[in-house]
Amino acid sequence: MSRTKKLLGLDVGSVRIGAAIADSSVRIAVPHDTIPVDGNELRAIAQLVVEGDIDTIVVGYPRNQSGEPTSQTAAVETFAESLKDMADRVEFQDESLTSVLAEKRLEARGAPYDKADIDAEAAAIILQDYMEQWL
Repeated sequence: MSRTKKLLGLDVGSVRIGAAIADSSVRIAVPHDTIPVDGNELRAIAQLVVEGDIDTIVVGYPRNQSGEPTSQTAAVETFAESLKDMADRVEFQDESLTSVLAEKRLEARGAPYDKADIDAEAAAIILQDYMEQWL
């Protein structure tokens, strides 16, 4: 039997990074938090990786509605490259429409939410999509 893997999902933005966590035995991604993009984001992600014993980091990959790279794609690719030594694997997962879906989910709950909540929920959707496709 293979060891349970711990996963961290990231929705990378220019202001903040949504984060979600999951493990392969349960296969349910849970919004965790948001990390401000303030020059300390790599340190904060490294701390999440260590505290959560993370094996795989899943980074949302931005594309437009035609499936083509966006202006954010190159920035996300560069950012993901800086994560490669933090975990055994750094993977990409399409993030198309995850913020829209995240906001709809939050609206359906009927509780107040803000942009940070949307980003964390989007990270959970990205991570859930990854697990459903690859695990």
